[in-house]
Amino acid sequence: MSADKPDTIEPKDAKPHNRLVAGARMLFSLRADKSLARIGFMSLLFAAMFSAIGVRLVMMGAGADGRSDTGRTVSTETSGIRPDILDRNGEVLATDVRSVSVFAEPRNIIDKDEAVELLTAVLPDLDATDLRNKLGTKRGFVWVKREITPRQQAEVHRLGIPGVGFLPENKRVYPNGPAAAHVLGFANIDNVGIAGIEKYIDSQGLGDLVGLGFAQTATDLKPLQLSVDLKATHAVRDELVRGMEKFKAKAAAGLILDVNTGEVVALVSLPDYDPNNPADALNEDKINRMNVGVYEMGSTFKAITTAMALDSGKVSINSSFDARSALRYGRFTINDYRGKNRVLTVPEVFIYSSNIGTARMALAVGVEGHKQFLRKMGQLDRLRTELPESAEPILPPKWGELNTMTISFGHGLAVAPLQAASATAALVNGGKLIRPTFLKRSAEEAQKDAVQVVKPETSEAMRFVMRLNAEKGSAGKAAVPGYYVGGKTGTAEKVINGRYAKKRLFTTFMAIAPADNPKYLFVTLYDEPQGLPETGGYATAAWNAGVTTGKIIERVSPLLGIPPRFDPPVHPFPAMARLGAWGTR
Repeated sequence: MSADKPDTIEPKDAKPHNRLVAGARMLFSLRADKSLARIGFMSLLFAAMFSAIGVRLVMMGAGADGRSDTGRTVSTETSGIRPDILDRNGEVLATDVRSVSVFAEPRNIIDKDEAVELLTAVLPDLDATDLRNKLGTKRGFVWVKREITPRQQAEVHRLGIPGVGFLPENKRVYPNGPAAAHVLGFANIDNVGIAGIEKYIDSQGLGDLVGLGFAQTATDLKPLQLSVDLKATHAVRDELVRGMEKFKAKAAAGLILDVNTGEVVALVSLPDYDPNNPADALNEDKINRMNVGVYEMGSTFKAITTAMALDSGKVSINSSFDARSALRYGRFTINDYRGKNRVLTVPEVFIYSSNIGTARMALAVGVEGHKQFLRKMGQLDRLRTELPESAEPILPPKWGELNTMTISFGHGLAVAPLQAASATAALVNGGKLIRPTFLKRSAEEAQKDAVQVVKPETSEAMRFVMRLNAEKGSAGKAAVPGYYVGGKTGTAEKVINGRYAKKRLFTTFMAIAPADNPKYLFVTLYDEPQGLPETGGYATAAWNAGVTTGKIIERVSPLLGIPPRFDPPVHPFPAMARLGAWGTR
């Protein structure tokens, strides 16, 4: 091709090979006015080729040949970040701290036996056989030991073993030990939530958030603020520990519930565990008895039955029921514990805890009405809260009149105590059922989803009879002066091998304060408490759960902003006074 002739233009039907040859001739042509441009183009071409080769080599080193570098390991092997968990007042309940772990790259360790010998010398709790098996693999990464101390890190570093290194990790710590353990749950060594609020956090998409790179450190995540009050929780736990020891109980639990917001202010279940040592939580006896255990709640259930009867309109506060003799149904007989053997008014049925009178109230409503009311009160379905752990109520397989009679006074239906507490809160807060929550929220937020389940006048009647029970009935041992307490006891025989065991009791006490305008519901329960000489050998709820509840109220009320008042309120129950209810005359 001559220099003074135009470049050859290939015909449209030229073969690809011919076009390639023509392009090469043009590229390597020595025309002086095009040489600089061609040299620049060749430089760019070679740079692109070398860049592609470099990227490929990096990819091969990073994982195409099965190996893992430190950067890849940090993102896939080390523990992730978690937000701080705070109590309602901003106190830290759970947080992350930085720790260091030892890893090894078996492919880069030349003398594996020597490495095992040296590492086990400075980390004596390592299993030599297990470590040798790990180092004998062809894997690119294995953990040697997680969460070592700074001193151990220095000793391993001095060994100078090629293929052994360190990675920073996040370790979850719980500064308050077992306080609120059953609410918090715990995270495992990989900082993954396993139970409680920790598991709830993961269910809200924490892993996805971190995986997408939106959160690199804990400060990138907004702390989660709970409804729990740490100081009140400490006080409840302290009193339960003492009570459990004093009454020689198998287990104990306590709860403080804000009746107007549904916030769980304190929840304790004993025996508990330290979430800093999650292995303790695996003990089957350390369950959350408030949320996971299901029990026959005994006479505390009479509050629900009384409210049902009053709200139905078939019973009034001045109605009377015959409790002069036992109530018989076929071969079954219902008796009163230390009964009065006379006709009782509704308030008397409540404060004397009459099984006979309560059963007659339930029969006045009927089986279907009873079932519908309990379902409306959330007693026949699993209670859902932020805690993943919950239990299904145990219902009778067939529900007839006898079931209605026994369930009316707390036998034959087993529910979670938190579930029963939620219903009782609705009975005294004006009649609104509010789903319990472990997250801090306002009364306005709570009212958005609240359901009116009983009339306000029914709610006043329940506050009235609960206060009356503290003045004249079985709740007297929790009637702390200055706090205008109301309450109800509950004692149920435990079912053992399908039969009621008379000497193995489950005792419960529910109290409200102040009774004229309740702010909090207090719940205490004991599993198999024992009678004491000072209780006259009695192990029923008033002598143990009631006593402990009184101590809790006296201790935590100042912390929760309930000031004592030693002058009784004027006209606390105006509707009951107008009706001339028994106890107001």
